[in-house]
Amino acid sequence: MAETGAKSAPPSLEEVRTRIDAIDAELLKLLDERASLAKAVAAAKAAAGEAGRFGLKPGREAHLLRRLLAQPRSGASAALVVRVWREMIGESLKLQGPFHLAVWGGRDPARAVELARLRFGSAPPLRQVAKPEEAIAAAKTPGGVGVAALAPDTAWWGRLLAEPKLRVFAALPCLAAWGPMSALSFGEVEVEPTGDDVTFWVTDAPQSAAAVEEALSRDGAAATLLVETGGLKLFMLAGFYQADDPRLARAPGRLSGVIGAAPAPLDV
Repeated sequence: MAETGAKSAPPSLEEVRTRIDAIDAELLKLLDERASLAKAVAAAKAAAGEAGRFGLKPGREAHLLRRLLAQPRSGASAALVVRVWREMIGESLKLQGPFHLAVWGGRDPARAVELARLRFGSAPPLRQVAKPEEAIAAAKTPGGVGVAALAPDTAWWGRLLAEPKLRVFAALPCLAAWGPMSALSFGEVEVEPTGDDVTFWVTDAPQSAAAVEEALSRDGAAATLLVETGGLKLFMLAGFYQADDPRLARAPGRLSGVIGAAPAPLDV
């Protein structure tokens, strides 16, 4: 007499491969449809008189990826989801108009290039530059994005105080699983709050980093020193701060300012 409730046999390797082939074919159809819609977006922008306008929307991307990562998954890691969608987003942006990267990696150029590709995909042309100032200059050109390492021997980020159109909009990497923050990305893009952000603030305060953090803390702002060099300090503030926030106006330092903000790591 047969046992009731017996577990069914697992699928054979051939059956699994057949299913993978079917999924691949369906994925290709959907990927092709998505790419076609990117072309439609470019056409709609041209019709609206916005042809060539840089379409990078870091806030929208963050909301999209957080929504995807919040969906139930049994096999796909956060890293896989982010990499696949970053590639599609990068390809879409390239189809819509100019899009190129200039990367300065400091003491570890290979790592900076890796982080840039993880964030923007393989679609945009990437040029490695010898100085962070070159990345800043490239970011001021149409479709330009700069990526620069946080290095202890240069305060390149302080130059952004004099570049009001350039804003830091991404901290790299975007996943905590990929390692600690080691580079920032900037460009002439709109930076908006996403609900879970960090703000980058520069000051020439002569006090120690601990003293500055304490002063900000007393005023309700949580700060962490990222880099200190050449008389300047770069802090990361928890939350999204406007440039005219009164708490920052009361903070130590005569020369200071917000240089941008970025979504917090997507997997935290």
